[in-house]
Amino acid sequence: MSEPNADQSNKAEKPDELAGTEQPFVQHLMELRNRMIWAVLAIGIAAAGLAFYPGPGALYDIMAAPLVATLPKGATLIATNVISPFVVPIKILFMAAFMMALPVVLYQVWAFVAPGLYSHEKKLVMPLVISSTLLFFIGVAFCYFIVFGQVFAFIQRFAPKSITAAPDIEEYLNFVLGMFLAFGLAFEVPIAVILLVRMGVLSVAQLREYRGYFWVVAAVGTALVTPPDAGSMLMLLGVVGGLYEVGIVAAQMFVKNTKAPDDTSDTEAAKP
Repeated sequence: MSEPNADQSNKAEKPDELAGTEQPFVQHLMELRNRMIWAVLAIGIAAAGLAFYPGPGALYDIMAAPLVATLPKGATLIATNVISPFVVPIKILFMAAFMMALPVVLYQVWAFVAPGLYSHEKKLVMPLVISSTLLFFIGVAFCYFIVFGQVFAFIQRFAPKSITAAPDIEEYLNFVLGMFLAFGLAFEVPIAVILLVRMGVLSVAQLREYRGYFWVVAAVGTALVTPPDAGSMLMLLGVVGGLYEVGIVAAQMFVKNTKAPDDTSDTEAAKP
């Protein structure tokens, strides 16, 4: 009859890591407001810096460089809307400012939610925030430096000689943003795999077992998000498939290192 009492006393002695962290709802709103102000301020500072150098127009020229390099001699992008030459570079400016300030924005999100997390949960969140940000940037860079050159060159080779290419700057912006988002999210495959395993939705063994199904789904997805160019589709498919394998390996290591502490005292008390 003494063993249950020992179990209860051991549980009672364990302090709750979150004890004393409760805050009134209004205080939570005030902290959220302060975090949002810091995030917006970081974006504003980045935008001001980029507006000074290299400037909105130069930023658009950098973004358009892969397309301009493949256009016929003398061909340029055009603006079919009166205000497009002003609005489109401003959009590029704030997009670039947001990406520059993204580490600060994510830190503010982390600082807001961290007090409500246990120590083993903090081990899970911060590495995911950092790695997902880096992977998204790598996906965008891969799209800009590698995929765009292949895609635009293919389009120019395929276009009839009687057509003079003169893409609209706003349409090109929408195309670039869609491609950046698609490749950035595609590079998040390892993070998705880790989360699926960590939350218990799938096991590492099941991920290996479903590898063939993943390749089929990935092939369909890459065919939908990439232009009708076999080269860019195969590049993205190969990268996504490789990242899936990396995610399986990372999931084993990550879940092991972020496991909640076992109730060893109860186990010891239960031993005869």
